[in-house]
Amino acid sequence: MDVTSQDLFFEPAQKLQLADSLFLLKAFALENENMLLNDLQDILKLAPPTRMMTKMGFQMSAAMTNCGALGWVSDRSGYRYDAINPATKMPWPAMPQSFLTLAENAANAAGFQHFLPDACLINQYKVGASMGLHQDKNELDFSQPIVSVSLGIAATFIFGGLKRTDKTMKIPVVHGDVVVWGGADRLKYHGILPLKPAHHPKLGACRINLTFRQAG
Repeated sequence: MDVTSQDLFFEPAQKLQLADSLFLLKAFALENENMLLNDLQDILKLAPPTRMMTKMGFQMSAAMTNCGALGWVSDRSGYRYDAINPATKMPWPAMPQSFLTLAENAANAAGFQHFLPDACLINQYKVGASMGLHQDKNELDFSQPIVSVSLGIAATFIFGGLKRTDKTMKIPVVHGDVVVWGGADRLKYHGILPLKPAHHPKLGACRINLTFRQAG
């Protein structure tokens, strides 16, 4: 199933339900865009994104960093959450209020109440970068949703089933869009197709993805 751009011609911040507990909130992150982007730049200065290694020894396509009490890390030891940034040996930057408010409001809009994220994964995609199909399963409580915010150039988000081989849907996401999933869809496979050449007036030839989770 592909969700085409024609399907997505509706008013900003409108909610589109794509599956039982999978929602696309168009332009939801734009209300406080300037504050969000300013806070993002502050985080990137304190904790610059790096291309982490997978447990199989391959370098990830997208660079990443984190903010919040916990950060997701990957190396030859495996995937896990850690309070310390392995690159700087310092705690991750605190999660700004603009980030927390956006995550909580988006979760509420999708029907998930009382979401209090303690981790925000920040993925930086350059042209050609991608994210293979994977499950988010390093968290302790799968009753909590995932909130994913797209900033910068457009991308195609792919969302499948509980097996890697299940059929996927393609969902175009642009600057300001937010995808929220949980419930029966919480452990479904998802990823990002390779980014096509483009330029965003505020972030350049780059896509930033903020993924909020309650990890601990």
